[in-house]
Amino acid sequence: MKNNNNVHKYKGHVTKSDRNRLNKHDSGVIWFTGLSASGKSTIAHLIEKDLHHNGVRAYVFDGDNIRHGLNANLGFSFEDRKENIRRIVEVAKLFADAGIVVLASFITPLKEQREYIRKQFSGIKFLEVYVKCDIGECIRRDPKGQYEKARAGIIKDYTGISSPFEEPENPDLVVDTGKLSIGESVSGVLEYLRERDFFGLTGKVNP
Repeated sequence: MKNNNNVHKYKGHVTKSDRNRLNKHDSGVIWFTGLSASGKSTIAHLIEKDLHHNGVRAYVFDGDNIRHGLNANLGFSFEDRKENIRRIVEVAKLFADAGIVVLASFITPLKEQREYIRKQFSGIKFLEVYVKCDIGECIRRDPKGQYEKARAGIIKDYTGISSPFEEPENPDLVVDTGKLSIGESVSGVLEYLRERDFFGLTGKVNP
């Protein structure tokens, strides 16, 4: 993608720090990575509900929802998946600048994708959460029937079946939903945020 030399960033008078002070908490991004049906979106939405209840401005970016709008014109080729992530990252940076805690739920199967994402959020509070779940358990759950279609060859390039998932080597936090209930998983993330005062949320999260 080419940059237009005639386009210049305008520096506004209200900064991210100003917005964070108004909100009484820091902003940033929690990125949930893991196989389809591992529980990423369920966990992200429940955390959003808890944060909202406690006065924290938070918003979930969900893979399926993004593809209904912003990225509706993208398929699942390598290049389209790369562009899908690029767009999500850029919008998430805008939300973080606006003072919001972003909860991004995307499979993000490749190491190079996750390295790119972490690099893009340099200078922004960022947490990578690996929602771990055995592929067999994900297939058993299969709420949308996607794995079955992928194994039948109806869906091509499906992560975990015909497209690789490279397990994260150094995530900030691992939540194993094959062993933990959804409630326990949500509590584990909230406890992590509270103990480290992540986003300045001490007293605003209830693990």
